[in-house]
Amino acid sequence: MGWIIAIIVGGIIGWLASLVMNRDASMGIFWNIVVGIVGALIGALIGGGGIGGLAAFNLWSLVAAFIGALVLLGIANLVQRGRVR
Repeated sequence: MGWIIAIIVGGIIGWLASLVMNRDASMGIFWNIVVGIVGALIGALIGGGGIGGLAAFNLWSLVAAFIGALVLLGIANLVQRGRVR
């Protein structure tokens, strides 16, 4: 059941991050989920909690996942376009 929640929350976080970074038109639901889940991993590492910090489902983990997704999309913008939006 935890994986289903991770996929749903990852999709929502990835979608919100893609809206903020103006990449929503170029991403589908699959990539929103991937960005949300990978963003959660990046956010946990940036936040100093390590991968074990993902086990807790609280406000901080949602904020960290969102920030991680923004970082991931910012890097993708740099690679694809050579600039940050």
